[in-house]
Amino acid sequence: MEPDQLGIIKQQLLELEKKMLLEIEKRAEVFKNIHPLQYPAAKNMIEYLTLRNEDIRELQDSLHIFGLSSLASSESHIHRQLQSILERLGKSYAPDELDSCTYDYNKLQLDKKCKILFGEKNDPVSPYIMVTFDASYAGNYALIKNLLQNGMNVARINCAHDDEATWSKMIYHLKRACRLTGINCNIYMDLAGPKIRTRLINKGKDKGTVKIKEGELLWLADDAKGFTNNEIVISPNEPGIIAMLKTGERVFIDDGMIKGVIETINEAGAAMRIIRVSSKIRRIKSGKGINFPDSKISISPLTAFDKACLPFICKNADMVGYSFVRNPADLEGLQQALKNLSPKPPHIIIKIETPDAVINLPMLLLCGMQQEAFGVMIARGDLAVEIGFERMGEIQEEILWICEAAHVPVVWATQVLETLNKSGIATRSEITDAGHAAMAECVMINKGDYTIEVIETLRDILHRTVGHHLKKRYTLRPLSIAERFMHHEVNLP
Repeated sequence: MEPDQLGIIKQQLLELEKKMLLEIEKRAEVFKNIHPLQYPAAKNMIEYLTLRNEDIRELQDSLHIFGLSSLASSESHIHRQLQSILERLGKSYAPDELDSCTYDYNKLQLDKKCKILFGEKNDPVSPYIMVTFDASYAGNYALIKNLLQNGMNVARINCAHDDEATWSKMIYHLKRACRLTGINCNIYMDLAGPKIRTRLINKGKDKGTVKIKEGELLWLADDAKGFTNNEIVISPNEPGIIAMLKTGERVFIDDGMIKGVIETINEAGAAMRIIRVSSKIRRIKSGKGINFPDSKISISPLTAFDKACLPFICKNADMVGYSFVRNPADLEGLQQALKNLSPKPPHIIIKIETPDAVINLPMLLLCGMQQEAFGVMIARGDLAVEIGFERMGEIQEEILWICEAAHVPVVWATQVLETLNKSGIATRSEITDAGHAAMAECVMINKGDYTIEVIETLRDILHRTVGHHLKKRYTLRPLSIAERFMHHEVNLP
């Protein structure tokens, strides 16, 4: 009976290998623009997505029963792993038929890309640690030096805040501290992007805040014409938004604390019914973020302000973070803008924080592979609001898997040990979350009063966790991202 079962397993694996090879052949045009050093990564990602387009859970069980690899934890070298199983089942390969993308090859390539992006680090085991700077750092050399000596590997400057004079002071103190301590620290600068924010233009305008309650109707509009003084009118700070909205679409304000639904649309604007208010202080303030997860908002992620920041970034940064990118065309726009400014521009970190970016992740990665090295940031703040908090755990896992298959370094960002950073005491759940961050190559810490304590705690957690996270055995159900990619046009736009 066993030989028959093994024969069935072998045939299933051969069918999977055939599908992988056919997908590579079918997508030959995609590889023409890929950087030569990225070719194995692009090939491996397509092979992995081919596998994840199938439901192989029963096959995994059969492989496990016979003591063979179940293909779990093989994202980085999926075809070679499949070939290894087939070899044990009696298939012979000529030397040139064996895939060169092995587990060891991926480790070497990923390490090389991490060093290109994040620089050298003294701790070879734990992920890199990125620390967010704020305006106070511009005048605090001692703090920057302390952060450096406690394990900071990357300094993050958010261009949505402060100005070039302040950024210059931060960078001056950082480089001075690096020079005097002999510790390396690369610089990452975030483009602000088109962050849509509230602007009260009617009731509450003078104070910049207005009381609200669940069930109340308020308006989204470009101006206050046609409204009474008692009506709440919010104007998004980006023009043209109102015309892109449709009835039934959800609206989230202040990182999802306020939820509304568009009920009606007329010439004056869009009427939004407030469904939920999670904050104890039931108010809407000017300057809070607005998310439209169901709406097709066609705004370029590269704003005029971002373009004005690029010369400074090209001169001072090792990496540039691209906010609210949605598709390859967006990414190509930034790639071209950087090429026009510098023969050796900073490396791009693609921030995944919109549903479109999740859907288009494989194509974004292939576009990024036109360069020798780039990275991905899982920007969990806006992403959680856009896709729904309940889906965050699932989606961040999928992003990690696909990026590992593409040999792309990942930055794990947003609310890492947030409570500890603000209050000095960590919650139990965020300790677990920080441990999960060991699956990424770099972990980002936001600004706070207890940043040194956060770094120390994070390093301790990562050291304890980093040796265990690969031991998890995943079952591979079909991925919707893989499904969409398999039905996508073979050429980049």
